Amino acid sequence: MKEIFKNYSGILFLLLGIIVGSIIGITAPGVVDYIKPLGDIFLNLLFVSVVPLVFFAVSNSIASLEQQSKFGKIIAVMSFTFLFFILTAAIFTIIAVYLFPMDPISGSSQIISEETHNETWGNRIVSFFTVGEFTELFSRKNMLALLIFAFLTGFAARKTGEIGQPFRLFLASGYEVMKELLLLVMKLAPIGLGAYFAFQVATVGPQLFGFYGKPLGIYYIVGTIYFFVFFTLYTFIANGRKGVKGFWTNAPYPTLTALSTCSSFATMPANLQAATKIGIPSSIANLVIPIGTTLHKNGSSISSIIKIYVAFLIIGKDFFEPSNLILALGITVFVSIVEGGIPNGGYIGELLMISVYKLPHEAIPAVMIIGTLVDPLATVLNAVGNVVAAMFVNRFVKVDS
Repeated sequence: MKEIFKNYSGILFLLLGIIVGSIIGITAPGVVDYIKPLGDIFLNLLFVSVVPLVFFAVSNSIASLEQQSKFGKIIAVMSFTFLFFILTAAIFTIIAVYLFPMDPISGSSQIISEETHNETWGNRIVSFFTVGEFTELFSRKNMLALLIFAFLTGFAARKTGEIGQPFRLFLASGYEVMKELLLLVMKLAPIGLGAYFAFQVATVGPQLFGFYGKPLGIYYIVGTIYFFVFFTLYTFIANGRKGVKGFWTNAPYPTLTALSTCSSFATMPANLQAATKIGIPSSIANLVIPIGTTLHKNGSSISSIIKIYVAFLIIGKDFFEPSNLILALGITVFVSIVEGGIPNGGYIGELLMISVYKLPHEAIPAVMIIGTLVDPLATVLNAVGNVVAAMFVNRFVKVDS
């Protein structure tokens, strides 16, 4: 119990902050103007620490990759499998929120600048992927351009060989420093988000609780269906009834590990053990599961779509417009890739969402709260999904055990 409390302490303290903030917002609305600056300070610290962390994390992960040319076919099939699973989860979630829509909060809509509406699609595409000045890269408004630059920097660092070793060490060191900085900032989350929640409750009213309840309910229903139905379907494709039986016989251990630790990385040993018992060759399991722990996130895919949908409800815009749906799928893939190796990586996905859609930053606390409350099931889907992916890869790539 002590270990479980330790792993869930962040969620528990955040819930405590939200509860205290809600009570203040209901009983003492006149106080919220004095405590809202605490929420603003937290968000500002989050903005300035996340941006350099994204650069160091992505560029360092690419620069430190070992050459795996002899595993080329495994990597190709693995990449397709990850992308297929992530997009399937996202599309399934889009269908769910379309069939079970939520009502926006009255009075919560915010006006988006006319400049955004007047931009041509050509200009928007250019601004999504690039910026005109180097200094503009390190702005939360240009997160997608920063991601692309970080990928390119990592690849360039790999190609320089021995002479680039000092720079690669700089990237690795920078990642560790910025990771610790973000962990320090996140200790303020219960206070910062509690203050913001007090402001929202005082401004919008108690209907806010019902607004949060429905997306959380949809997530847990969609996630549970995905876990039992889609994982069964994938394992059947991988190895017929034998695959289904082998997976569900060995899935409880990694599932319970993911629930108790709330960590995909902590679940990795259990996943590798389950893969061995299922009969997946070590040459596949030892590659797919560790890489999948960072790059393959079914649960995060589902939560990404729901958080984007909620953000659109808050500002009163149409999520189901085709261009918005295409962007949502693209953001979901990026979120799955980026957040794996970063503490509280889901928040980076939220900042990317805000940046690409040019949404007001007031939408961030709402999606952060949802992301935190769905974390237990998201961890199960993220972690256990890697065993399913390894089975899927083994279906199309035959290697010696």
